Amino acid sequence: MGFPWYRVHTVVLNDHGRLLSVHITHTALVAGWADSMALYELAVFDPSDPVLDPMWRQGVTCSGFGAFHLTSLYGLEIWVSDPYGLKGKSTTCKSSMGRGSVRQPRLYKGLRIRNIKTVLSSSIAAVFFAAFVLAGTM
Repeated sequence: MGFPWYRVHTVVLNDHGRLLSVHITHTALVAGWADSMALYELAVFDPSDPVLDPMWRQGVTCSGFGAFHLTSLYGLEIWVSDPYGLKGKSTTCKSSMGRGSVRQPRLYKGLRIRNIKTVLSSSIAAVFFAAFVLAGTM
């Protein structure tokens, strides 16, 4: 059927270049799968039935919220809802990110080759965050 999940990691564990390339390839495969699913949803899109339309239920067509609020065109806002998801509102938020929020010595320490797992997890998290933002702005 295939190799166990740990088989690939034990083969490339001491070769950082191959370990990085395996994870980048995996990220590309996941992104390609997500893109193909989005194209499939576009192919079967039926605007005459808005209730059972899967693109509407998944939030793929919510372009107004993501395109304008995440880009700060109308101010940076986030959607806040109650725990049950019955009601919600868009509220402004202050960004804590800026030049002063990144500690450069800590960043350089984290980007050393000995901390390759830190770099991989950060890059994979960044890719998934970018996919989340992209899905919200479509």
